[in-house]
Amino acid sequence: MKAKKILSILALSSAAALYAATPGNVIEEVAWMIGDEPIYKSEIERAYQDMQSDRTPISGDPYCIIPERIAIERLFLHQADLDTIEVQESMVQMQVDAQMNYLITNLGDREKVEQYFRKPFPEIREYYASNMRNQSRVQQVRSNLTKNLKVTPGDVRRYFDELPTDSVPFVPLQVEVQIITLNPVIPRQEIDDVKARLRDYADRVNRGESEFSTLAILYSEAPEGVRGGETGFLGRGQLVPEFAAVAFNLNDPKKVSKIVETEYGFHIIQLIEKRGDRINTRHILLRPKVAEKDLQDAMSRLDTLRADIVDKKLLTFEEAARHVSQDKDTRYSNGVMVNQNDGTTRFEMSELPQEVAMAVAGLQPGEISKPFRMRAPKHEREIVAVVRLTNRIDAHKANLGDDFQTIKTMYENAERQKIISRWLEKKIKETYVRVEDGWRGCDFQHKGWLGEN
Repeated sequence: MKAKKILSILALSSAAALYAATPGNVIEEVAWMIGDEPIYKSEIERAYQDMQSDRTPISGDPYCIIPERIAIERLFLHQADLDTIEVQESMVQMQVDAQMNYLITNLGDREKVEQYFRKPFPEIREYYASNMRNQSRVQQVRSNLTKNLKVTPGDVRRYFDELPTDSVPFVPLQVEVQIITLNPVIPRQEIDDVKARLRDYADRVNRGESEFSTLAILYSEAPEGVRGGETGFLGRGQLVPEFAAVAFNLNDPKKVSKIVETEYGFHIIQLIEKRGDRINTRHILLRPKVAEKDLQDAMSRLDTLRADIVDKKLLTFEEAARHVSQDKDTRYSNGVMVNQNDGTTRFEMSELPQEVAMAVAGLQPGEISKPFRMRAPKHEREIVAVVRLTNRIDAHKANLGDDFQTIKTMYENAERQKIISRWLEKKIKETYVRVEDGWRGCDFQHKGWLGEN
């Protein structure tokens, strides 16, 4: 979903620019001028086509909405220039990688992406990289404008009291959940077999018999495998410690590292380039496979543990989570799952891993599920788990007692939007803007584009 949202936003600029820059594509006319930068009709048309193909909802006339959005982006970028805002290139490249994977997945392969945009793949990457940088700089400007916003509980109460009845949000069913997981034991022979395969790949590269990138495409189980195992430039803190320790000690791009074990599996690494405190590498990841017998053994162990907790023979659920669970994200917090979207312990059912949601659906507060299998979200490894439903909050109209954080977020968002809108209207007045005939009959979101007060 995130990748899809990124594509929708970038369609306003990057895809339009790709289309407009295609040889033989005639730019029909200038629709707007913002400072000394034109907004072309062809940009707007292409953005509209991409939003339609991506099924992005447009509430209103697209020939009014789209050019205004492009104009707003350019005002933010001008402010970013004034503030000398820079972006972290490694993060840009990670976002571009995600975008390219999204395009390849949806269009079929690299060749089909090139056919769609009528550009070589490296040029498409660079267009998207440029627009990713712009999006990051725009976000930094917005953050700077609203960073001093202060909110008190009294502000939130007054905001809620003044909300029209039909504006009070409806809160879907939410749950609070604890989890215990076990990783099935992987036989030594399976681990030895994986290491032997990686040693063979490394030897073939070191002898010059194979290209590392080709082996990565053919055999790596990492998402980067489709692009030859290349990670892009990353800092030490963006890599798991075991991987970083080996990668940053590599010096010869023609050689392959020793085998590295991380929480994701076993890797071999090849250096591409170092730039200061960032490094670009290729890697091949193999994950030892879990046998059915070992999964069943883990299920049995967890079933026994569950029975002991239910019968209050040994540990409580919280104690078992701390001492037995192998889930690194929850075992130090008594197994309590935290929603990464908002930092709270509440989840809508759609926000939980699918297997957890299915296990929770039939429970009453305080009950513990039977053991079930699931894919570890980070590692794609099959593990076993039990969950305890600690609380169920039925669907309801929001109220301050149960939903203070939700209402506080609504208030903060509304105040941020007021600050941004005031800034934009001031910026519009200070900037040369010309909207050509044929593009003026719009009910724009912001005042001032046509010189009105």
